[in-house]
Amino acid sequence: MADTVLYEVSDGLATITLNRPGAMNALDTVTKVALRDAAEEAAADCGVRAVLLTAAGDRAFCVGQDLKEHVATLAASRAAGDGGSMRTVRDHYNPILRALTGMAKPVVAGVNGVAAGAGFGFALAADVRVVADTATFTTAFAGVALSADSGLSWTLPRVVGPGRAADLLLLPRPITAGEAYDWGIATRVVPAADLAAEARRVARELAGGPTLAYAALKESLAYAQSHTLAQALEKEDELQSRAGASEDHAGAVAAFVDKRTPRFLGR
Repeated sequence: MADTVLYEVSDGLATITLNRPGAMNALDTVTKVALRDAAEEAAADCGVRAVLLTAAGDRAFCVGQDLKEHVATLAASRAAGDGGSMRTVRDHYNPILRALTGMAKPVVAGVNGVAAGAGFGFALAADVRVVADTATFTTAFAGVALSADSGLSWTLPRVVGPGRAADLLLLPRPITAGEAYDWGIATRVVPAADLAAEARRVARELAGGPTLAYAALKESLAYAQSHTLAQALEKEDELQSRAGASEDHAGAVAAFVDKRTPRFLGR
């Protein structure tokens, strides 16, 4: 894996760190490939119980596409007449979003600074977003005459509502951490100096939790967004029956009765 993305697994927690602080963690091709591979590896690894997505430096979480590289790619694509400059959506952004949103384990984003374009999309793909009080969010796409990618056309209206999503996409501007919290973009906001420790604390708490239940909760939320109430109730019945038959549930109930802390084994 390229050193522009760091990947580490410790005690069930996979930490994925964007590592181009000098470029504000912009996404060149090497970084996109490495991030895609890291997200897919974390999703597939049964030893990983939770994922922390974060970034190096204190200026930016991720400012999206590396436009310096993109200029050269765009010129080459136009010369070849093959439209290849935008293939990155299919080859990189879409697989990254599928891995982050579809994995059967919780994902925490530790947003340490600017999250723009695809960086904003990656943050919204997480289940929990711990955000530094100095961080900002912006969609950015319209400013370079592009449509949305990195899942923002799907995630943003579900978080902030369709009207506000349209406003933020058509008229991009920086959203402060305080606004992000008020609108549901940030799950919690902490002082910038505390961001790394708090994001890791939350991710470790999730890694030690009932992973089978977390997977069922993620599945039920995703299912309910595109189905009727009646269908959602049927899905709840299915998932609750599955969770209720697990060792984790039986052990947690016994621990509650005995007034002790449960230990979750993921089975």
